[in-house]
Amino acid sequence: MTAAALLERLDKVQRRGADQWSARCPAHDDRGPSLSIKELSDGAVLVHCFAGCAVTEVLGAVGLAMDSLFPPRPAGDYTVTKTRKPRLLTASQALEVLGFESLICALVASDAAHGKAISDTDKERALQACGRIQHIVQEVQS
Repeated sequence: MTAAALLERLDKVQRRGADQWSARCPAHDDRGPSLSIKELSDGAVLVHCFAGCAVTEVLGAVGLAMDSLFPPRPAGDYTVTKTRKPRLLTASQALEVLGFESLICALVASDAAHGKAISDTDKERALQACGRIQHIVQEVQS
């Protein structure tokens, strides 16, 4: 699935940048766009509700499943063995992930700086974003 297939099922879609959008979250009574959508260069689609809805709730509300966020796998053997190393990100993919994860950190930091209460879900997501950024930095350094 492409981001376009998801976006056509959402309300109040607004472009926020290259391959980035915001929309009303279909999983809760959203008065303003709290859903962030980003399509990566490999075709995967990232979805995040800043009100705290789980991705599965968002997708379920529009009749989609988790596998619809990822491009189809090419035919082949995907047997995982102990000697198989994890796939490394290309530089372009790493920059995309770093950009998206730093946006998460910036949004939560902005809310905190403006005295807005940060939900436990947003705190957890910000920590996850920091962890992903740190992981990529460590991979680049090794």
